Amino acid sequence: QVQLVESGGGAVQAGGSLRLSCAASGRSFSTYGMGWFRQAPGKEREFVAAISRSGTNTYYEDSVKGRFTISRDNVKNTVYLQMNSLKPEDTAVYYCAADVNIRADIVVAFRWSYDYWGQGTQVTVSS
Repeated sequence: QVQLVESGGGAVQAGGSLRLSCAASGRSFSTYGMGWFRQAPGKEREFVAAISRSGTNTYYEDSVKGRFTISRDNVKNTVYLQMNSLKPEDTAVYYCAADVNIRADIVVAFRWSYDYWGQGTQVTVSS
């Protein structure tokens, strides 16, 4: 069982920044592929960013490229999402997720590949 706890959400004005953190339990964090997803009211949960086990490979949804950066610290068992130049359309609940069955140092963007999810943290961007 893997527990994921997100933090760092909040309310900011457009153009502002936030850094989300996701702390994972367990001793095998460095073997997990990690991802961030978000869900706005009335919409499906969508992919935002993913990072491979070592942190070498990253992948982003088109609308956040150049603004968001995913990173991880395998010593602290934590994955981060640095969000800059925030827009009102970034408003959503943000979830981190762990793919514990991944067998290579690759990134995964498919929601159904992830085995464990955090409880989510709210990000609200006002215009």
